Amino acid sequence: MLDFGQPLPPPVNEPVLSYAPGSAERAALKEALARVGGEVHEIPHVIGGAELREGPTYEVRAPHDHAHLLAKCHDGGAAVTDKAIAAALAAAPGWARTPFAERARVLLRAAELLAGPFRQTLNAATMLGQSKTAFQAEIDAACELIDFLRFNVHFASTLATQPVSSPGITNALELRPLEGFVLAITPFNFTAIAGNLPTAAALMGNVVVWKPSESQSLAAYHTMRLFEAAGMPPGVINVVYGHGAAVAERCLASRDLAGIHFTGSTTVFQGLWRGVGERIASYRTYPRLVGETGGKDFVVAHPSADVDALAVALVRGAYEFQGQKCSAASRAYVPRSMWPAVRDRMVAHIEALSMGDVRDFRNFMGAVIHERSYEKLAGWRDRLSKDAAARIVTGERWSRERGWFCGPTLVEVTDPKHALMQEELFGPILGVYAYDDAQFDETLALVDETSPYALTGAIFATDRAAIAEAVGRLRQAAGNLYINDKPTGAVVGQQPFGGGRASGTNDKAGSAFNLLRWTSPRTLKETYVPPKSVEYPYQGAE
Repeated sequence: MLDFGQPLPPPVNEPVLSYAPGSAERAALKEALARVGGEVHEIPHVIGGAELREGPTYEVRAPHDHAHLLAKCHDGGAAVTDKAIAAALAAAPGWARTPFAERARVLLRAAELLAGPFRQTLNAATMLGQSKTAFQAEIDAACELIDFLRFNVHFASTLATQPVSSPGITNALELRPLEGFVLAITPFNFTAIAGNLPTAAALMGNVVVWKPSESQSLAAYHTMRLFEAAGMPPGVINVVYGHGAAVAERCLASRDLAGIHFTGSTTVFQGLWRGVGERIASYRTYPRLVGETGGKDFVVAHPSADVDALAVALVRGAYEFQGQKCSAASRAYVPRSMWPAVRDRMVAHIEALSMGDVRDFRNFMGAVIHERSYEKLAGWRDRLSKDAAARIVTGERWSRERGWFCGPTLVEVTDPKHALMQEELFGPILGVYAYDDAQFDETLALVDETSPYALTGAIFATDRAAIAEAVGRLRQAAGNLYINDKPTGAVVGQQPFGGGRASGTNDKAGSAFNLLRWTSPRTLKETYVPPKSVEYPYQGAE
């Protein structure tokens, strides 16, 4: 057991605040939105604990109001990345010698600061920069990140199970940090993931070069301020903003690259893996590669499913945060006899969804992250509108004049192998295939084989035999499988998150499995009375 000086109480999940009208948290968040959105932040890199403003600038604008300039950042490129690597390596010896208890206290203090004075600032930055509603920001930037910080300390404290010692010998297992630095590349869609990837590695004694998504720069800036306020030593986490290719290239070229902690697209992660493989003989040690990548997450309904629960799960699972979750419901399989009732309920729910500026707390949806995303999704919508094998059931309210608003879109396909059922879109477009009621077994095979991804999935049924059959048949189809619930919303400490196949290495963020990847165990054996003769007893004369 890693020594914390005294046993820690088990962590509990951070309560989700309601932000109901008249609540104190609603008023505090409104004030933070006005404050954070009322200035244009110039966001610096943080290298060795010092702010650095180098490289050409790029702008961060609110997706739901792209006339609203939130921040200007610097694109660090190769030059700043080299400085970040040097700062990390300089800090590595001291941080590795720092007792686990001291490292853990930095994360625990960060959790308490986020639960208190930083909560609404980080929520506001997430809402404005990533177009999340108050609820989506609360469960992400506040609750999930707090949970990551607390639970990671708890899981890490239980890792170092000690080996058996025989008489005259003491054996010990030491969990060392990796030799070198860890590159953390984080996505736009979850502030909690952006905070977890660098700190999970740092907790285990590693030093980090952190490259946040350009589209998440505002929340990343406040996250780094949180870590500094919590006492993170200079150089342990170094932030380089800007385009990822140059940062990754410099890190992959360094012989001191010890690991990559990544969340993002499958294509990018495969490129990083390929780049490491091409340079494998040049590294001081074999880099650890941990990635959570794409998804084409499914919902499969049995004829015994509850129609109302299924319809609500599909709408929430597909359209919350504009479908920009790697776990979002993206393809569904519904019995043909049930589909008209499910469809009608879904259409009624979809038409009632409000969409607009997330500062208006009445809205259920905001805008997609940027113009590139909007254009990609609009291209899919146009393609589907001309496709004989697809029918857009509902999908109006697309607009780009003020913000990148993609209306929640429901599409029925007649071909279960349609591209819509295979390719990740990362937006509010849900494909549904209505299958023959008698072909549940065949449909489970479709679910398993149609898409290359295996991140999340859901089964809806009241028939226990059908549930058991689906759980068994879909054993490798999803790393997180939900029964009678939407395939989103994993909670740290309750549903460790990650998937296989093209969805990643399934190292389960927020669990001991992930933390072990950032350690290099060393076994220590001490013999109290070492032998002084070469011969063994069996060699004695008769």
